[in-house]
Amino acid sequence: MAANRPIGFWLRLVDGLINEQFDATVEEHGVTRRQWQIMNVLAEAPATAAELNEALKPFFSQTAEESSAEHLDELLESNWITDDDGKYSLTELGRNSLTLLGDVVDRNRKQVTEGVSDQEYEATLDVLQRMARNLGWEG
Repeated sequence: MAANRPIGFWLRLVDGLINEQFDATVEEHGVTRRQWQIMNVLAEAPATAAELNEALKPFFSQTAEESSAEHLDELLESNWITDDDGKYSLTELGRNSLTLLGDVVDRNRKQVTEGVSDQEYEATLDVLQRMARNLGWEG
């Protein structure tokens, strides 16, 4: 019975399903999730690999050595970003692609929250943040 499942079950299930759907959505358009995240950081301002690593640190695998470097080559080859002496920037093609991806991601996010009111969504976020703080999160 679903009601008897603990919160950890639901958190892991929903997190996994969101990740699978999101990864499939962006990969359908020729980028990985990390590449999409890099492009979003670069949409704000040019950045070095070290700055990208810092910005994306919360998203990198905690169990493996991951960095932005392994995700940059394909973006460079696709002409979505440029490398100007170690400072990466989005190209016009990259900006256009990111805009198109943004529309796809927005549709994906709407699907995830279909049937959930704004109040329910905000209450869920509030509860999860309080639970995280109860467990020592200080973010």
